[in-house]
Amino acid sequence: MEGNDVEILIVDDSKAMRMIVARVLKKAGYGDNDLREACNGVEALAAIKEKCPDLVLADWNMPEMTGIELLQALKAEGIEVNFGFVTSESTAEMREKAVVNGALFLIAKPFTVESFQDVLSSAVK
Repeated sequence: MEGNDVEILIVDDSKAMRMIVARVLKKAGYGDNDLREACNGVEALAAIKEKCPDLVLADWNMPEMTGIELLQALKAEGIEVNFGFVTSESTAEMREKAVVNGALFLIAKPFTVESFQDVLSSAVK
């Protein structure tokens, strides 16, 4: 589903980081898609329930509700959505916890256009 019909929700408590992720998505060839934003897991959960995106890109550490708590809440409610993390920390333990809870990938900051292209080509179909 590359091209225009993909809706991506960017979840990060930093507006600057949401803008950077959006810019990298555009450079990676996903600029024609509908990019939505949420500033924490609580806001993201409400947005996903309202209109489920094709992909959620979430930070791990956020106030109100962390990225992993968001993923666990979606799973608990039976909401299936392609989900990946874009985070500054990426320990082996975090990667394992992400995968166990259903995340497709974890991109560590600083990231590149290529790192997004690599994971998104398989995550967004």
